[in-house]
Amino acid sequence: METAAPYTVEANGITLAVRAWGPADAPPVVLLHCRGADGADWTRIAERLAAPPRPRRVYAPDLRGHGRSAWPGDYTAETMSDDVHALMAALGIDGADVVGHSLGGLVAYLLAQRHPGVVRRLVLEDVCAPVPLDPPRPPAERPEDELPFDWEMVRTADEQRNAPNPMWWDHMARITMPTLVIGGGPSSPIPQRQVAQLAELIPNARLVTVDAGHLVHEVRPEEFLSAVSGFLAE
Repeated sequence: METAAPYTVEANGITLAVRAWGPADAPPVVLLHCRGADGADWTRIAERLAAPPRPRRVYAPDLRGHGRSAWPGDYTAETMSDDVHALMAALGIDGADVVGHSLGGLVAYLLAQRHPGVVRRLVLEDVCAPVPLDPPRPPAERPEDELPFDWEMVRTADEQRNAPNPMWWDHMARITMPTLVIGGGPSSPIPQRQVAQLAELIPNARLVTVDAGHLVHEVRPEEFLSAVSGFLAE
């Protein structure tokens, strides 16, 4: 399957790579990938969302520290959410549906908390509530191979996963747009009770479980698309 060629945009003081599909004047959707991936991870989903009869303009950026975006060393989820907000402004998008997977889901719900006016509908794929890990995740060892992401990003993500900012929990009530939370079921390494807890914290959220593990959109793309397309069309 051919992947859309990325192009670069200056946003929030750095260079971000982004891929786009679909008619330029169609309703926009922003897809945010998981840790260690890049925007190409969404290719199969993006192509379907961009296709007739109800095409969307789909954008899939590489988050900072990933792929062809800048690797500046500052990798907090809050900063990543500011990147996405600035990217949307640079692209002339005043509001979009936002879909985020794992780390991308954390970035997506922080975007919705911090800049609620730009998120019309929110989809969170296998994302847990911001509760501290007990026991904490031990420091990961860097592989010897060359990586398509900055290893410092992994360290920061683990630190924030072990000890989330309490404001993430406290500001869940700011997420007032319709929200769909998709859990990966018992085969996912993400505790599903915490995925359900996230759906309970967000005022206008519903929970759907697709027994696919953590990579729902990759393992069960048809079920994922059915849930997401139906939700975005409401």
